[in-house]
Amino acid sequence: MEPFLTPETSLNLETLRFLIVDRNRHMRLLVKSILHSFGVRLVEEAGDGSDGLAEMKRQTIDFVITGLKMDPLDGLDFTRIVRTSSDSASPYVPIIMLTGRTEFKTVTMARDAGVNELLAKPVSVYSLYKRIAALALTPRKFIRTPTFFGPDRRRAERNYNCADRRSLASEALAAADHFNRDLRLSVVS
Repeated sequence: MEPFLTPETSLNLETLRFLIVDRNRHMRLLVKSILHSFGVRLVEEAGDGSDGLAEMKRQTIDFVITGLKMDPLDGLDFTRIVRTSSDSASPYVPIIMLTGRTEFKTVTMARDAGVNELLAKPVSVYSLYKRIAALALTPRKFIRTPTFFGPDRRRAERNYNCADRRSLASEALAAADHFNRDLRLSVVS
């Protein structure tokens, strides 16, 4: 069990606003019920990526949980727009993608779009809580390259015998501070 998921530790998620973006109303209701079981009280819903973007412009969203397949704007395009659009309301918002497609190609496309975490359907209560806790307590740095902006795709620190061609987004540290301050997240022991 991860150190941040001990029986003595829980997250106070009451003041956080979640956005669920999924074409399936039943899936949105299921995820909303799971979030309520975590103490989340502020949950917005959207049936596709376009509606999700409109909702993000309407109010501040602290976490996004999105599906993959939607029309007219799918979860990958939704994520790319959130991360890279010049008028994005929140390019650093944590994004968890739920999908039944877990092939290498799908996982790679989600990662490259800027998704923080990908969960396979059917999703369990524990796995969703674990991902939310990891994003809240140990957020990854954001990287900006000519072709990518999003959370660092490397999960482990490794020593390479070459120059690091990646550059941390200059605002990455400020974003982490902003993230922790704006989430109003507290750990209850």
